[in-house]
Amino acid sequence: MRRSVAALGAVAAVAAGLALASPTAQAADPSAAATGSDPASRERAFAAAASEYGVPRSLLEAVSYAQTRWDFHPGHSTSGGYGPMHLVDADLGDVDGKGLGEASTQPEGVTDTLAEAARLTGLSEEALRTDELANIRGGAALLAAEQEKLGLPVGAGSDPGKWYAAVAAGSGSGEERSAAVFADDAFTALTTGASRRTVDGKEVTLMATSTTPQKGQLARLGLEKARPGVAECPPSVDCEWIPATYRQTGPSPTAYVNHDLADRPRSPEITSIVIHNTEGTYSSTIASVQDPTRAVSWQYTLRSSDGHIAQHVLGKDIAWQAGNWYVNTHSIGLEHEGFAATGAEWFSEPMYRSSARLVTYLADTYDIPVDRQHVFGHDQVPGTIPGTVAGMHWDPGPYWDWEHYFQLLGAPLNGHRSPTSTDLVRILPGFEDNQQQVTGCATAGVACTPQGTNFVYLHQAPDAASPLIPDVGLRSSGAASTTGVSDIGARAAAGVEYAVAERQGDWTAIWFNGTKGWFLNPATDPTAISVTGSYVVPKAGRTSVPVYGRAYPEAAAYPTGIPVQAVTPLQYSFAAGQRYAVADLTVPTDYYRASTFSLDTPNDHTDVVGQDRYYQVSLGHRFAYVRAADVDVVQAQ
Repeated sequence: MRRSVAALGAVAAVAAGLALASPTAQAADPSAAATGSDPASRERAFAAAASEYGVPRSLLEAVSYAQTRWDFHPGHSTSGGYGPMHLVDADLGDVDGKGLGEASTQPEGVTDTLAEAARLTGLSEEALRTDELANIRGGAALLAAEQEKLGLPVGAGSDPGKWYAAVAAGSGSGEERSAAVFADDAFTALTTGASRRTVDGKEVTLMATSTTPQKGQLARLGLEKARPGVAECPPSVDCEWIPATYRQTGPSPTAYVNHDLADRPRSPEITSIVIHNTEGTYSSTIASVQDPTRAVSWQYTLRSSDGHIAQHVLGKDIAWQAGNWYVNTHSIGLEHEGFAATGAEWFSEPMYRSSARLVTYLADTYDIPVDRQHVFGHDQVPGTIPGTVAGMHWDPGPYWDWEHYFQLLGAPLNGHRSPTSTDLVRILPGFEDNQQQVTGCATAGVACTPQGTNFVYLHQAPDAASPLIPDVGLRSSGAASTTGVSDIGARAAAGVEYAVAERQGDWTAIWFNGTKGWFLNPATDPTAISVTGSYVVPKAGRTSVPVYGRAYPEAAAYPTGIPVQAVTPLQYSFAAGQRYAVADLTVPTDYYRASTFSLDTPNDHTDVVGQDRYYQVSLGHRFAYVRAADVDVVQAQ
């Protein structure tokens, strides 16, 4: 018979060499996300909790890996996600003092696992939120309780394969397919093994365990077979249809919100996927896309706590999501719950995995290449004309883990290396160890809490003390870029390919927004890899060529009744002697005319296709377009 929780907790804490941190101590130092300062403390916590609650240790570690990759998230999202066991607080209120709580508007289906863990362990919710051992004990208690409820064997030495249904229940999903996918993720980690140093410096190794998951147990949970509705999602995710507002807002046919009807991918073609973050909570984001006074929309919203997906706009239609009409017409937008300046506190492993499954499905459906030229951040979308450049968005920000995301997409960014190429590099600094200085996340000018970042800074000279390069689109004065969290002016992002301008010792310079940008790239610890591909140069005799934020047709392509759209160059210089990596040689040249609510309006909802050709290039942090007639394409050597 199990001894009392309090007694077992005391034994486990002593045995593990860990003491539960007091709420007072945690309040004094909110950055103290875990108890135990040594790298092995998380391993000991797993061992102690597994022994205490009769859960196979390898299984407990595998479940945690599938939820958080063993990281200790502080759970600032309104639907939870605390600690390495991702304990969800569905009645969060305002625990972090940021006014983020929305207890009265929590979406259906969010299970309050934090409160249940507190009931099972006798520990306070504060301890479960902030203490390493307490949190892992809470996760173990939940697994064991579910296993007992299912009438299945409990014991640290039991066969992990007989815990399949309990693990699936731990997904928090009420839909059978997505619960099974979570369980499969955990059992994949269990049978293949994993090893990682977490963001807070804890070393965890999961040895591969041979077991056969008992998938037939899943029926015991009585979950939904599938959600009804018209949502366009893969069967492996929990997805529902919550339509965006589409209505007239006045007597004029041009007064309407909040997207446009179309017939994609027949015309316009769908070529890309834009990754956003919401800069708001899941509940407020859903309210926004349904608000008839808001002229914004996107195709999908993903919830932080569990990766749940809501679709709002059909793939055939055009959402108003990227701040660039040309990009809107050719892309699908995914909003991820969270705040760019907070990063990993919101970008949860369930959300990354769900997003990757959705992107894989969309890429297969619309034949979109899975690379950083076609799956990109909102921060990479160019301004349309010089006057819009400075106001473009910067999400998902410096803390979105592109390298991990592309691993989940099955297209790792370290692929297609070229040991002999000297012309092109792909930025690949790592993420967790690449803690670049960032400021202004909470207070202007104040350093942000260190965490992994997805970029390298570019300097004006091969010297770390040299100023950062300028971005004339953000500062027309030509002043140097800054380390401000939203300042992308001197950031070369992970996975993006650039043309090499020069090399000096451990430093490499790339062409970036019309200037040379230097970054540290030592051979012994490189932050970029050499790759094959192409770049463009101005045609012979040209001193410079214009770059554009849209690939619009030539004037002759427009039929009578459709206004010709100006082809306006951006303010960046592409001078002779410079070169830029080609991101896409098959850019559509078109303008989708949609300015009225009704599909029956003459000369509206029409795709104007031109003969002029453009290439997409890696101009800076944002991409841009160049006319094929202005440049030559050169195969990198």
